[in-house]
Parts: sequence; structure tokens; C-alpha cells
Amino acid sequence: MEPPISVGLRVPAPVFPRGAQAVADFVAAAEEAGLDRLCIGDHVTFQGGQGFDALINATALAVSSRRVQVETAIYLLPLRHPVPVARQVVSIAELAPGRFRFGVGIGGEDPQEVRACGVDPATRGRRMDEALPLVRGLLRGETVTGTGPHFPVEQVCFRSTAAADVPILVGGRSAAALRRAGRYGDGWLGLWVTSERFRESCTDIAAAATSAGRGQVNWQHAMHVWCGFDDDADVARNRLAAAMEALYRTPYEKFARYSPAGRPADVAAFLQGYVDAGCRSFNLLAVAGDDRAAIDGAQEVRALLEDNA
Repeated sequence: MEPPISVGLRVPAPVFPRGAQAVADFVAAAEEAGLDRLCIGDHVTFQGGQGFDALINATALAVSSRRVQVETAIYLLPLRHPVPVARQVVSIAELAPGRFRFGVGIGGEDPQEVRACGVDPATRGRRMDEALPLVRGLLRGETVTGTGPHFPVEQVCFRSTAAADVPILVGGRSAAALRRAGRYGDGWLGLWVTSERFRESCTDIAAAATSAGRGQVNWQHAMHVWCGFDDDADVARNRLAAAMEALYRTPYEKFARYSPAGRPADVAAFLQGYVDAGCRSFNLLAVAGDDRAAIDGAQEVRALLEDNA
């Protein structure tokens, strides 16, 4: 039996600077609308200083929510030491038992951000390969030892077991990212890939898991999708293009084929191809006229996908 369709929404970055009450109001509206998940991105100093710490923002969402899942999508793990990161994840899991999903990736759209953290951009993949098994072991209550050059640790453990059920989702489109998802992850977060590429990637991840000697995995693969909501498709597209170009400093045309814009029905029709390819979980990075319109659009997309499932 197929798992149900789930739809999450990225909390717009401007919500957090408006203060704790604004965060609580947004969470309450999302929960009332029946959304399954709220996700947040992560940057230290991106493209000229933009930034938002995913684990701090996840904490704010955890204490403001009662039902909705909270997910980092994605947290730039190679920029941090995995032991204190794992401790932070445990603390969030204690605040939101069974509702936190830890999405991680290596980033890299802005190499200066990586260098600003004292990290050589060329080492991001190797740092991730060292960090992931350490984090996974610590979250499972194991005692871990790392012998790699980046994170040498010896006989480290946590006494809390609150994070034993925290899924780790690995983002990235490269072959190395898919191998990491298969070896260490509970799922993969796809971004800017076609529905056919999604299907192929899931097959590659399963093969990597088998090669690593893992048994049956309850995969929690998901698609991360930028989209624009408005009754006027041109308005939706222009608003979405402006938001993406401001963040990435890259022309929207590079992303357009992966980023639907228009009415919720138009976005749902685009996502249906991924459902047909086996995807049951979506995070919408929605750009709309206001926060309420983003929530309502995601809610309608969820309902339409459920009706067609």
C-alpha cells in the first residue's frame, strides 16, 4: 500500500525577523490548514550576507507547533562539527518528539560562504562523508569514534535517546549525494530534477543501500519544489523569478522548468508527474502575495494531489 501524500511548506524567511509571535501565528495557520510539515533552509552568509540558521529556526517551530512536522531542508552539515550538531538535533527532538526530520546537504552555490566558515570548498564532500555516520550513530544512541582527518573523535556518546526516530534526509543531485543517501540516509531530498530523474535517482539510492549492506529501508524520499501562487500566471511567475534571483543571484531561466507558477491547480498538475514517478512527499518553497496565500495555496495543492492519488 502506498503511503499517503504529504505536503510541507517552507516558512518564508521574513517571518522569523518579525518575532516570536509572527512565527507562532504562521505555525498555527499552517496547522489549522492541515499541512503536514514546515521546513526551513540554512545559510551562514549566502550571496552577500543572507543567512538563517536552520537549527535555531527549527527550535522556534518546534516550540510553536503541536502537530506539524519540522524539517531542515537543507542544513549545511559540512560547515559544522558533527558532534555539537547532533546534540542540537537531540535537543530539538526532545521538544518535538517524532516530528523532526533532519535534512542535510553540502551546499556550494556560494563558495565564499564555505570559506567564511573556515572550510575549503573542495573538502565539502569528504567532510560530509565523515560527519554523516557520526551523526547517525549519535542519534541512535551509539558510542562513536571517528578517525578521519576532519572530525577525529573518540568514544563519544549521548545519554538521551530522544532522537532515535529522527530521519536523516540527504539532499543533492550528484552521484556522490545519491550514494550518501543510500549508505546513511532514510531518504533523499530532490531539487531541480525532472520526474524521470527522480525515479532513476531512487533506484540508484536503493542500489547504494544494498551495496552498503543495509536491509529493508523505509525510504522517505521527497521533492523540494520552488513554486509561485497567483490566479494570474504571469504575476506568479514574475514574483517567483524575482525571489529566486534575489536569493541565488542567477537568472530565473535556469530554474524555470522545475519551478511551476500559477494557480494551485497548475502547481498540482506539475507535481503529478512526480507522484506518478513514485514521490509521495513534497516541500513547497512557495512565493505568493502574502503568507496566508502561500499557506492556502499549499493546502489546495495537497488536497488536489490526494484526490488524484
